[in-house]
Amino acid sequence: MCFFRKARCLTMKSQNRWVIITVSFMINLMIGSAYAWSVFQPRLIEMFGFTTPQANIAFTLSLGLVPFAMIVAGKVQAKLGVRWTILIGGIIFGAGFILAGFITEYVITLYLTYGTLCGIGIGFIYGCTIPNSVKWFPDKRGLAGGIIAGGFGGGAVIFAPLFRATIEGIGVLRTFTVFGVIFGIVVILASFFISAPASDFVPKGWKPSVVVAGNGVENLRVKEMLKTSRFYVLWVIYTLACVTGLMIIAHAGHIAEVRIGVSPAVAAVAVLLLGVANTLGRLLWGAVSDKIGRYQTLVLMYAMTGLMLILLTLVSSYALFVVALMGIGLCFGGFLGVFPSITAENFGTQNLGMNYGVLFIAFGIAAFIGPRLAASLYETTGHHSSAFVISMIMSIAALVITIALIYSARRKKILGGAKVCV
Repeated sequence: MCFFRKARCLTMKSQNRWVIITVSFMINLMIGSAYAWSVFQPRLIEMFGFTTPQANIAFTLSLGLVPFAMIVAGKVQAKLGVRWTILIGGIIFGAGFILAGFITEYVITLYLTYGTLCGIGIGFIYGCTIPNSVKWFPDKRGLAGGIIAGGFGGGAVIFAPLFRATIEGIGVLRTFTVFGVIFGIVVILASFFISAPASDFVPKGWKPSVVVAGNGVENLRVKEMLKTSRFYVLWVIYTLACVTGLMIIAHAGHIAEVRIGVSPAVAAVAVLLLGVANTLGRLLWGAVSDKIGRYQTLVLMYAMTGLMLILLTLVSSYALFVVALMGIGLCFGGFLGVFPSITAENFGTQNLGMNYGVLFIAFGIAAFIGPRLAASLYETTGHHSSAFVISMIMSIAALVITIALIYSARRKKILGGAKVCV
């Protein structure tokens, strides 16, 4: 109990907000391990005889439930506070991993453990760490959001090789159990170092400037946002953006083994590099969008994604395969980094948390579509090329819609300048 009292005292001091964001980053690395699913999937298929589409539903559930769990977490946080909400999320996430170590040949057990419990745990944690960290850093909101989002995206970078090595040593089921215990303990302990700032918190030495939220854009509530056509356009192109990234993340290891013919160990390296690109993209494209505009950045990312998908359909060498994989990962991370700013600039910052949470349902829908699309087409055709072509068409469609959105906005003088909102 002495440890927990010291932790609470430490986080109540504003000068230790860096401790809070560091701990939050570490927690997001834990839940970001969900991105390393492609390391587990082949072993489970081999052990239990699941089909690829059956096994992949677990990954689909774990990410697809995140936005809905985030909405629930917001209500829980209002009653219990950020610390207890993250603690509950840690218990649920750890339990999902632990219980996955006891799955049977009935695939439903995988869905209930890794799929459902882990997805709920991720949503509870991610839905608290991002807004709480941003509140602690009103002077560095972009930096704070990037650090936390980068932690979530970097989970696969850290844990894909660790999962792979542990599976080789003790088997896939024990790996689930061991890491579940570690994740649960770490998140629970870390939650005691996290607290919410006071409503009037201002960093020492910082004087906030009076800036109209959202660069002059009216602050809309969720109900008001849902009445605008802009929301649905953004929701569509966000969904299209996420489908390809989540499809590739779910099957990267399998694609490398089947299409390029590499060993599982070499495929794991490709998964690792994909995770690195996914993490770096959140910071890189965010910075680019500040320079050239949000929507222009989307155009570049959709175009690059389409080109990388073309490359995937043509390559036979491992080096070019990794280039294409990292290109897609870089853009996927960028979409997740840029869309929060787009939301703020279209609907204001006052209700950004709830507004972006609703828009983030696009991510959940894409998590259901992308991985299952590739798995089903592979089972039917015996290759992944059809999935690449369909994703390429989606990228082109999103590219066209985004360009049309730019011209429409300029015609209505919504943008006001080359860098604003675009």
